[in-house]
Formats: sequence, C-alpha cells, structure tokens
Amino acid sequence: MRTERNLTRLQRVFARLDREPERPANIDVPKMTRHRVVLFTATLAFYLAIVWAVAITSWLVRFDWQVMFFRPYQQWPEIHAFLDYYVVLGQRGPTAVMVAAWLGWRSWRQHTLRPLLTLGASLLLLNVTVGAAKLGMGRLGPHYAITIGSNEMGLGGDIFPSGHTANAVVTWGILAYLASTPRARRWLSALSAVTSLGVGLTTVYLGTHWLSDVLLGWAAGLLILLALPWCEPLIARAEAWIFALRDLVRSRRGAAAPAPAPAPAPVGAPVMATRPATVDGEVPARETVASRPSRAPAHLAPGLHNARSERTPVTPVGSRRPPHAARAATTASARPLAGGG
Repeated sequence: MRTERNLTRLQRVFARLDREPERPANIDVPKMTRHRVVLFTATLAFYLAIVWAVAITSWLVRFDWQVMFFRPYQQWPEIHAFLDYYVVLGQRGPTAVMVAAWLGWRSWRQHTLRPLLTLGASLLLLNVTVGAAKLGMGRLGPHYAITIGSNEMGLGGDIFPSGHTANAVVTWGILAYLASTPRARRWLSALSAVTSLGVGLTTVYLGTHWLSDVLLGWAAGLLILLALPWCEPLIARAEAWIFALRDLVRSRRGAAAPAPAPAPAPVGAPVMATRPATVDGEVPARETVASRPSRAPAHLAPGLHNARSERTPVTPVGSRRPPHAARAATTASARPLAGGG
C-alpha cells in the first residue's frame, strides 16, 4: 500500500513558493510623472529656503533657541524613557537591518532583486547627500552651542540636516514606494510619515537637534524618495547584470564538473578464454566461453531477497567429493588382515 509523504507546514510553504512565477508581471515600477516632478521641485525649494533662513540667522534661528531654552525633556520627564527607545526607529543601522530583512523576503518570493537594489540605492543617496550637507554646513547642536542667538554654522558640527529624521523618512518610506497596490501604498505612506514625524520631534525633545535640523531632514529624505524613479533604469541594468553573472558562474561550474566514471561490466558477461597447447604443439583456436556468473554481494544484489523460510531446503546426501579409485585401493591394501598366522 502506497502512502503519501506528510509535509510539515514550512515544507508546504516552500512548495507553494516554488510555484511562484520567475517574475510577476504585475510589478508596478513608479515612473517620474509630472505630478512627481512638481512635488520634487517644491520640496527642493523648501529645502533651499530652510538653508537660507538658517544661514542669514532669521526668525527660524531665534525660534530654535526658544525651543532649546524651553527644554522639553524637563517639561515632560515621564515620557523620556519611552522616547529613548522610540528614537531608535531613526537610527540607520537597526532600521536598515529590519527593512532589508523584509525586502529580502520579498525579493526571494518574487524572484527579483529590485526591492533590495532599490533600498541600497536610496541608502547610498542618503549617505552622500545628507553627509555632504552635514560636513559642508558644519552646524553645532544645542548641547554644544557657543553663542546665544547665532546659527552656529561653520564650526565643525554635523547635525544640519537631521540624519535621524532623513533616515526615518527614507527607510520607512521605501516600503510605501515598493508597495504592490495603491491601497497599500497609501497606508504605508501615512505610517512612514507619522513615524518620521515622531522621530524628528523626539530628537528635538531630547535636545540633540534644532527644530530647523528636523525640517531640513524631512525635506532631504523626501527628495530622495521622489528622485528614486530616475534611478529605476540603473536598478534594472544592475539586476540584469547580477543575474547574467550568476548564470555565467553556474555554467562554469557545470563545465568544470568531472566526467562520470564508466559503468562496470555486467555480472555474468562472456569472457575470452584460451585452451593450453596440445601434445602436438598446436595451440587451438581462441574460443568464447560463458563464464560462470559470480554471486554479487548481498548489498549489491538487485531485486528482493527471499526470506530463509522461502528458500529451497537442501538435504545433505553425503560427501560432495567424487570417489577416488586409487585412494580406495590404497586403503584396502593397507588394512590388516584379521586372523593371520
């Protein structure tokens, strides 16, 4: 009776995923539409306006000092412990690992590298643009400020724009960017906006950033998300190159595999045997005789073996050695005669 193999739940999940197509045809790749271009231009203008307002020490800088002197962490100390953990959602290392794990699962399930490559491109743009702005403007944070009322720029700082805020916008916003349905994109966009807003305000509460740093961080992260459709052709070429390299490595491994060993001769095959020379000195012609089939070991014998009770019983009937005439004669002559005188 044939029984089917009982699969575990994990094996059933893998079996279902193996039936997924090589690449789903309904992957929605965002394009740089006119609406997105308008949003990108408006966000860029807001970015430049924040930088100009801080550079000329406008009312925004004075408001930064007022918030700093207010010291929110002293006004509401009961939420300090919670916000110390919440601000981790804006740190680049932990958030990148969490989002990369989810996008790696999607890449494996859909048989495409686009989610992971998009995340890598966005983080690369984030490090280059935000890092260059931090080093270029060199603004000091509230805890290291020197002159009250000044913009604290060009003094070797690295907090303008806020890296926590920009990273929260990009890392969590990439989930909305890669969403497969419009409804999921709307929900994830709202969730990422609330998360990044909370991370930015948390840095102000903790006193690690000015309020203008947070505003510029929001704009910097949004610019990267809006500019990602321009990177889609490069991402597609990178994915095709990686897959081509994988196929090349596989083909080389297949070519370098050793050739299979020749199959051994079957048991019981005929062999060539020669007869010895005759008395006349003539060697008879070579003839083919069927060799006696040798018994294969038990672990190599094909087919089923009969149980001991099913084998044909063999009853010994005496010695298997043929009678020897000379031995019988010698034995008879050597026997002593009874009654000799």
